[in-house]
Amino acid sequence: MTYVRVALDVPLDRVFDYRCDDAGLDDVGRLVVVPFGRGRKVGVVLALTDHSDVAEERIRPVHRLARNLPVLPGPTLDLLRFCHRYYHHPLGATVANALPTALRRPDSPALGPRPAYRLSAGTSAPGRVEPSLRAFAQHALIARLVDTGTIAAGDLAPAALRAARVLLKAGWIERCAAIDAEPTPPLLDTAQPQPQPQPAPTLELTSSQQQVIESVRATFGTFRCHLLHGVTGSGKTEVYLRLIEAALARGQQALLLVPEINLTPQLEAALEQRFGRAALVTLHSGVAEGERLQRWLRAVRGQAAIIAGTRLAVFTPLPRLGLVIVDEEHDSSYKQQDGLRYNARDAAVFLAKARAVPVVLGSATPSLESFAAARSGRYALLELPTRAASRPPQIRTITTHGVKLREGLAPAVIDALAATLQRGEQSLVFINRRGFAPTLFCHECGWVAPCPRCSARLTFHARGERLRCHHCGHEEAVARSCPTCGNQDLRALGEGTQRIERALQARFPSARISRVDRDTTQRKSAFADLRREIGDNQVDILVGTQMLAKGHDFPRLTTVGVLGGDLGLLAADFRAEERSFALLLQVAGRAGRAGLPGHVLIQTAFPDHPLYRAVVAQDYAGFAIAQLALRSASGFPPSLYQALLRAEAATEAQVFAFLDAAKQAAAPIDPALTLYDPAPARIARVAGRWRGQLLVQSAGRTALHGFLDVWLPTLRSNRVRWSIDVDPLEM
Repeated sequence: MTYVRVALDVPLDRVFDYRCDDAGLDDVGRLVVVPFGRGRKVGVVLALTDHSDVAEERIRPVHRLARNLPVLPGPTLDLLRFCHRYYHHPLGATVANALPTALRRPDSPALGPRPAYRLSAGTSAPGRVEPSLRAFAQHALIARLVDTGTIAAGDLAPAALRAARVLLKAGWIERCAAIDAEPTPPLLDTAQPQPQPQPAPTLELTSSQQQVIESVRATFGTFRCHLLHGVTGSGKTEVYLRLIEAALARGQQALLLVPEINLTPQLEAALEQRFGRAALVTLHSGVAEGERLQRWLRAVRGQAAIIAGTRLAVFTPLPRLGLVIVDEEHDSSYKQQDGLRYNARDAAVFLAKARAVPVVLGSATPSLESFAAARSGRYALLELPTRAASRPPQIRTITTHGVKLREGLAPAVIDALAATLQRGEQSLVFINRRGFAPTLFCHECGWVAPCPRCSARLTFHARGERLRCHHCGHEEAVARSCPTCGNQDLRALGEGTQRIERALQARFPSARISRVDRDTTQRKSAFADLRREIGDNQVDILVGTQMLAKGHDFPRLTTVGVLGGDLGLLAADFRAEERSFALLLQVAGRAGRAGLPGHVLIQTAFPDHPLYRAVVAQDYAGFAIAQLALRSASGFPPSLYQALLRAEAATEAQVFAFLDAAKQAAAPIDPALTLYDPAPARIARVAGRWRGQLLVQSAGRTALHGFLDVWLPTLRSNRVRWSIDVDPLEM
């Protein structure tokens, strides 16, 4: 008797045995539908065995093996097992990340037998109609059916589907279930012209670009991690395109990861222009479920040569993988903040090593972890030190000491915007705070508008005069008087994107001003439409958050004004300066990218701070070396390794009782580890639930994971929801 061991998406760190007598070794990695409790679940076969430790009468049979779908191959399963072990997340819940949402439901039509067509029996029966001699698609379909027997409907192109409907009505073919173990490539729609790649532009590479490309190409066919430190505007995208071209010339696939959905349209356009639409699929949460499944299947079957996507794309099984690229590798968006708390950048490095292919981590401001790995020799450091087609922007600080700000804007910034308008060029005013103002304030008693469900303040939004919580989504009308003292003179305290937009409209009434934040880009195509307007020179001044800080290339944008840059210096997080430096240098890099001189003005109360001196000098290496020395002396990553136990419950007492007990259980396991006292989360209450955390720190990665292997199984609670975050980025 044959049993299959199945990983299921449940919060239990184990596999489940099911009976399946017709399963074979080629079904390892296969999707299955199995009974679970009173319902059914989708799982993945991880192993076959001829015995089970479960009593025979308790073992239930598999409902269905999805043999119409590709299996998850060994390297993908190895990556998922690595993430399961490293991030200490249940195996089945980890494996589920490799499946599109459409394949996670047991009633999904994609899991069942695929509808197909075959030639009808007795084709000479009365009433049959010969296909028209001019109906080429009908004759082509019949010829293919004669050769193959059956063809799945999902493998037919539109013209072939139309032909199938005609032949079905005429009785020449009939419906059946597909019997092929692996789907065949789709039939070409011969009635429609196929997309052809455009000729590559004749761009002359800089010597640095050429050297980087040659260095990476020399490692094709082997694993090597390359850290590409290229200043903004240095031509990293062109390097990526040339490397992808080289991988495709070898008959291989390329995986390109980007940190955010809003960066994919620009990248997708560049890839389409160079390689043609037929070669490319993009995978991210903005793609509709059915379309995402079709794209995933094209990638998994090897029918797409280039796969571009956000962090979840790293789990896409690619049969011909030859190159992995992680753009903006420093970005915290690569770190998943719930469920499987993986870092896609680190997963990409593991994937490349398992597949023996090179991986390129690119950024103008690499993470300190990657930079330290390059300095130690584990990564190869490649550099693009100069811009490809322009000079670097001129950056200067504008002190706010003794300066009267106008709605948060210094006179020097206003003057720079006016001069840019006069030249017919574009400007960006950057403030990383959406809404009209951070909060509503009573100057009589000091009351600020609180969120009733979170330990956070409500943000004032001028449109509709609403107060909103950016943590839980709570929304309410603006109070007309202070609920504490009755004062009716409530004021909007501080500045947000809406307030800056309104101030600029009043100051420059004839200017075309656009605001770019999460509130204005909720519509699916809103950001793409805005990018088109900017490219067509229909916008004079942009007001935006960090959505505009990286990856975008606006040729006529020459002036950048940065407001609120000091907030990062005041954060109680050892990564605050690293993040502030990266954000400032990235947003400064939007200026002067197409030959026009760029100017960046940063408002600050601390113009002599070392961080600002490094930003003005655009000296990433000097800043990073100083930060690494400080981290080492202070005992912070990357010189040490961390894990954060997060807990949330209905009451604060429940959270801290759980964390105190967890610390007591941890103390005797490994005295060499550092256990910090339980502490409230940065936002201690969200959506009515209290949150706390316990930090564990170790000098060795192996020691930390050995400790977690022993400690985590001892944690139990019916009232507290908890999770472990290895290598946390948010505290």
